[in-house]
Amino acid sequence: MGVSGTLDYFSDLISTASRRKKRTLNTVSIKIRMDCEGCGHRVKKVLSNMRGAKQVTVDWKIQKATVFGFVEQKKVLKVAKAMGKKVEPWPYVPYEIMAHPYAPGVYDKKAPPNFVRGTDEPGVATLNPVEERYTLMFSDDNPYACSIM
Repeated sequence: MGVSGTLDYFSDLISTASRRKKRTLNTVSIKIRMDCEGCGHRVKKVLSNMRGAKQVTVDWKIQKATVFGFVEQKKVLKVAKAMGKKVEPWPYVPYEIMAHPYAPGVYDKKAPPNFVRGTDEPGVATLNPVEERYTLMFSDDNPYACSIM
């Protein structure tokens, strides 16, 4: 028991040391302060030099940078903050996804066109059954197909 237990211990030790954490492809979007195209080029250059970054897209007009590759959100935020810019994870979702896009906490005047701030609140993000029933009464495709009449 002594020798076999020792051998099992060493084999487990060697097998766990040789295992590496699997890297996964991620898409990380961040909101970063950019005032001009020059800022956009600088942000793209810095994020492209990150280890694991495969593709970087920057849109300075909506102040969004997207990094695709073997990267983690914390590391992307850390590299972007090191540039001295104001950075946060991308907080916006498309306007059509939200059930109540003008609710307090969701509507944001600084949001890019057709975007609102995302939320997990069930009352704001989804319709309740009564609201769902009323929205299904009317059809945008055929305005003459009103189910009330």
